[in-house]
Amino acid sequence: MTIAGPLGPSLAPAIRRNRSLLQWIKPIANWYADVSGYRKVGLKYDDLLVEERPDVQRALERLTPREAYDRAFRFKRASHCSVLHNILPKEEWTKPSEDVRYLKPHVEEVEREELERRKWDSMAVERRR
Repeated sequence: MTIAGPLGPSLAPAIRRNRSLLQWIKPIANWYADVSGYRKVGLKYDDLLVEERPDVQRALERLTPREAYDRAFRFKRASHCSVLHNILPKEEWTKPSEDVRYLKPHVEEVEREELERRKWDSMAVERRR
């Protein structure tokens, strides 16, 4: 069981495997996502990742032009809501079904590549005689 990944510690894999625990935790998770308010200004969960991390920066470079444009649009719209001290109309909120992890696969791929690079860089080469 992996608890710590490239995006930090997570108990999600263990919770997903246990059906009764999932049924108990899922409503709390949905409530927390609703209370956090990022969906009310049109953001997705992956928009909240810290961009200053090198692995996230490299993952952002791998986004398709459409994903990058959508991300920039969501940030501009959220900034506008913040300046006006307002939230979007309810029909424009990000729905839970639309809140998919679009950046996480790229971050995990960057982390796997970095791990492979470190393994290759630390490899000891011996000459055959």
